[in-house]
Amino acid sequence: MLGEQTRYSRLANITKIINTKLELREVLQHVTAAISEEIVQCSSVGIFLPQGDGTFKAYAGKPEVINGNLLTDQVIDPKTDLLAREVIETKKTVYIPDTAKDQRPDRNPVNVLEIKSLLALPISFEQELFGMVFLFDYAKPMDLSVSEIQSVEAYVNMAAVAIQNAKNLAQKENLIAEKQLLLDVTSDLSMCSSLQECIDKCFFYIGKVLDNNDIVAHLLEPMEKKVFHGTKLNKDSTLTEAEWNAALDEAKTRHPYEAIIQHVVQTKEISYVQSQPFKGSLMVPLALMGEVMGIIMVADLAGNAPDYSESQIQLVQSIVDATAPTFSNLLYMDQLENRVEQRTSELALANERVTSVIESITDGFFALNKEWEFIYINKHQYLPKRKSIEDVLGKNIWDIFPEYADTIMYKEFNRAMTERVPVHFEIPSVTETYWPEIVVYPFDEGICCLFKNIAEKKKYEKEFRRLSNLDLIGQMAAGISHEIRNPMTTIRGFLQLLKQENQLDKHDVYFDVMIEELDRANSIITEFLSVGNTRTSDLEMLDLNSIIHDISPLIKIDTFGQNKLIEFDTQDIPELLLNRNEIRQLIINLYRNALDAMDEGKVLTICTYKEDENCVVLGVQDEGEGIRPEVLEKLGTPFYTTKDNGTGLGLGICYAIAARHNAKIEIQTGPEGTTFLTKFYLNNEEQPTS
Repeated sequence: MLGEQTRYSRLANITKIINTKLELREVLQHVTAAISEEIVQCSSVGIFLPQGDGTFKAYAGKPEVINGNLLTDQVIDPKTDLLAREVIETKKTVYIPDTAKDQRPDRNPVNVLEIKSLLALPISFEQELFGMVFLFDYAKPMDLSVSEIQSVEAYVNMAAVAIQNAKNLAQKENLIAEKQLLLDVTSDLSMCSSLQECIDKCFFYIGKVLDNNDIVAHLLEPMEKKVFHGTKLNKDSTLTEAEWNAALDEAKTRHPYEAIIQHVVQTKEISYVQSQPFKGSLMVPLALMGEVMGIIMVADLAGNAPDYSESQIQLVQSIVDATAPTFSNLLYMDQLENRVEQRTSELALANERVTSVIESITDGFFALNKEWEFIYINKHQYLPKRKSIEDVLGKNIWDIFPEYADTIMYKEFNRAMTERVPVHFEIPSVTETYWPEIVVYPFDEGICCLFKNIAEKKKYEKEFRRLSNLDLIGQMAAGISHEIRNPMTTIRGFLQLLKQENQLDKHDVYFDVMIEELDRANSIITEFLSVGNTRTSDLEMLDLNSIIHDISPLIKIDTFGQNKLIEFDTQDIPELLLNRNEIRQLIINLYRNALDAMDEGKVLTICTYKEDENCVVLGVQDEGEGIRPEVLEKLGTPFYTTKDNGTGLGLGICYAIAARHNAKIEIQTGPEGTTFLTKFYLNNEEQPTS
């Protein structure tokens, strides 16, 4: 009765210990202590728990050392130990009173430990085997009764409960740890801002679960799912980048490797494959909603992948599944960023081209918004002094150019801005260097304006009008010269005959006047013909200075006769292709105009010099009052003259002679006087620009 009470007390104590959340080893030590106290004649009690390789190893028991051997070093292999195999298969207690008469126990430990009797019990709960308990005596055989064996079974059942509780607790803790890990994965992934960062987080947690950092990710081309877009390597891998690249290059040359990856892509299932270049690889598809975006490959360098538990594999798949949405979003954002970057680059390139085109325009160009503020100005646009483009951008145009307020420019700009129509106008200028032609176009944000300097165009138009008049005069002169000269010659001849009649002597004065007027009319016709002549003169190499010296007596007589002075300044110049008579006429016309422009006592200067290697200049300078702008504008126009008795053909003849000699006439005038510069070009291909 006392023994049963003690046994119940021990069982109650062990039950209490099981519920105190002690470590499993400590609980099992209490169980072995209770068994040894219950079965006093046994020499040793050992609890053996299963290992990954199918053997059972001592986990707890007493004594800790048996015949110099640690109890925890003892391993039972069911392949060689028939007793252990029987207990595992039947899950029933086996009692061997005399090991010498029973061949089931492994003879090696029986002989080494001199085991005389043996009690083997399964530790099981609901048909699940957790381990085995062995009692033996190496001094003398145990003589166990049925009651004692049942008592031991009761304690062993308590050990089963403890192991089951520990297992359940471990499963709960593992489940909590897995959930916490997945929460950490989700939290960390939500903070990722790049594909590389997302893949790195995935690598980190997979390595943490599998204790293996040799991981790569094969990413598929988003548009072509069968083509690899790139490979991402784990920075914590034991392999260097060079070793990874070498191994992957070797693998890609092997058809099975590609086939394996494509199989994983098609099946969308995690799998472990044994293939080169490693001993094995765990392939995990990175997929979202049935679309595979890549393959996560865990390289097995030691061949330990079969040791991965089912929970580890499932946890790895969960990590990859948690990575997939973040990866997909980042991939989409990356694609959008690439598109935006590409479009931005294209727009920037197009904008550069447009800007380049606008900047290549040698005329001024600018754009105004609807508030009349500058939003663009090219480098050729005229700006007030000390103003740069940066100073003007964003400023109101009428603040920058206040002088244009209430002008045609202001009115036309407003018309383009309000009526949204293009306008085209000119701003007349009195200078020869700048005559703006303005074109204004409306656009969505305001107006854009092109300022074109048409000063050269105006010069050409003026010259064209002059040449057109000369051509018209030439045609008129050629057409009527014979028709007029013939009757004039006849009339002059009859007047001379009449003058010889004695009875008409009293009319000689009238005859002289009529003959003089006919001669004057004939000279005008001759000038007509000279102005209209556009054919190339008979030119020869002559010295311009010699021609001047030849007519210098005539020039001096005219000058002194008008009580004016003359100076000659001729420098060394090369010979030119000239027509002597025409150049004489050119010089005479120019110096007589100069004399007419001066008062008595003033100086007329005729000079020659070489302007550059290709130009010789003939200058005729007076000291008159200068030429007024409105007169200067019309100089050279046939029949335009400021003289009372002038024909308006002198300068026209000069321009025609200059044109036939590949020369041009330039005028410099001011309050101190006027200079006519006739520039002869040595190179016949060099053409005057005006």
